[in-house]
Amino acid sequence: MTTAVKVPSDIEIAQAAKLRPILDVAADLGLRDDETELYGKYKAKIALGALSRRTSKGRLVLVTGINPTPAGEGKSTVTVGVAQALRRTGKNAILCLREPSLGPVFGVKGGAAGGGYAQVVPMEDINLHFTGDFHAIASAHNLLSAMLDAHLHHGNALHLDTRRITWPRTIDMNDRALRHIIVGLGGLNGGPAREERFVIIPGSEVMAIMALASDLQDLEARCARIIVGLTRDKHPVRASDLKAAGAMTLLLKDALQPNLVQTLEGGPALVHCGPFGNIAHGCNSVVATRLALTLSDIVLTEAGFGADLGAEKFFDIKCRKAGLNPEAAIVVATVRALKMHGGVKKDALGAADPAAVQRGCANLTRHLRNVKKFGVPCLVALNRFLTDTEAEIGAVRAACAVEGVEAVLCEVWERGGEGGIAVAEALLKLLDQKQGAFTPLYDEKQPIKEKIETIAKEIYGAAGVAFGTAAERALEQLPKMGLGETPVCMAKTQYSFSDDATRLGAPSGFTLQVRDILPSAGAGFVVALAGDIMTMPGLSKTPSAEKMRVHPDGTIEGLF
Repeated sequence: MTTAVKVPSDIEIAQAAKLRPILDVAADLGLRDDETELYGKYKAKIALGALSRRTSKGRLVLVTGINPTPAGEGKSTVTVGVAQALRRTGKNAILCLREPSLGPVFGVKGGAAGGGYAQVVPMEDINLHFTGDFHAIASAHNLLSAMLDAHLHHGNALHLDTRRITWPRTIDMNDRALRHIIVGLGGLNGGPAREERFVIIPGSEVMAIMALASDLQDLEARCARIIVGLTRDKHPVRASDLKAAGAMTLLLKDALQPNLVQTLEGGPALVHCGPFGNIAHGCNSVVATRLALTLSDIVLTEAGFGADLGAEKFFDIKCRKAGLNPEAAIVVATVRALKMHGGVKKDALGAADPAAVQRGCANLTRHLRNVKKFGVPCLVALNRFLTDTEAEIGAVRAACAVEGVEAVLCEVWERGGEGGIAVAEALLKLLDQKQGAFTPLYDEKQPIKEKIETIAKEIYGAAGVAFGTAAERALEQLPKMGLGETPVCMAKTQYSFSDDATRLGAPSGFTLQVRDILPSAGAGFVVALAGDIMTMPGLSKTPSAEKMRVHPDGTIEGLF
């Protein structure tokens, strides 16, 4: 049993770290001075030209996890820690992570840059305004909203039907009051009154476009394809019709460049873009991943929430569209979370319960089987807590062995890279075996309805799908807009395989409820809304923001 050790808080560890000048980190990767743009001493953007001057040589590994619970899984922490461990073994490894969103940082999560001795730094900057990417995305998104309303105010030459406007506004904060609002109440000069809504920035189509664009030209073309609404005869009106794409790209040109930071152990990390895995495609940017593959031997990247969401979209959307070839996956789990999937309440997790772990492993098992459906071999990183017993750990290993998957203890939160050596070695062994060949789950040329049913049945365990009235209309309209042969981005609760957040474990035989399907023409997919999923979160009764403050010396408290 691991001896209990007092580990400082995440922010205390980050503040005590001695960071390397970011130019030194860049030089280790072979980047020239003219390929980096400094944002202070410890952050830099990498010019897109650095990607065009190099060829891919690295091997791509996805880090995903089980369905999240309040007990915590530590997917980002494991991703950082295993990258640190790989570098300790002499491998040239790079991290590719998503940027944190201010909404969750000040809401329920606190910081989102890893934890313990497996973090990316400067943690405070990364969790707050970083290099301004999110602000640029908000500006570009809301510029299109403003141009849309200006067009309506000045005569509506495009004959937009104000009842069929699909383009929302965006803000990077959890604010339930903005889910449904009325705009245009300022009299004659306020524009036409109409219903409006906000989405959080990670759920913005501009964020999805940024994460999937290959270069500036592709970015502008994608922005031009955005559908803002329909005319009365249901023809789509696009950003190109409003002549907005050029100005949007202007606002986004610097943000498209990947951000270079470092781990606590001085290794490189590309932290770029931040789509949510439950309502968006949940992956970091294509340009960051491609760049990392040219600069390193092994690239570790994560996808949002459980493998039913982030991993499925990573494989079916990002890898398909970017031509990426993932060669292995790490599925992160904890004994504590598996107990919750086995029926244990959060306040009872401290008591040993191997039987509950065994029951909860049904969730883990389904994720392992799902990952293998894409032809990608995997292993389990069991993120260890001090309260885990040998019997509980044994239950996880036994369940994984039945699936032919190795479960490896991971102690990176407490020990940094050293605590991830076993996982790193198991990963290298898996890569050496060169098992399988990546293939997407479905043919994107299938009808939208069939693609949704395939995901629901094959990945979620559903018996079937029920389409609401709005969804049925969309199934008829979307192919007419040229969106019939695109991937599907499922939007559903992250807590369950089903669309009911309370159904933990591995439910099956249920009917997935799809209430609507929305166009995301710029990103190149359609979004299916399942259950009561929302694209604008709300703050909890006691948000993390209540515990945050700045001391007179400028140090921050409560960001964890």
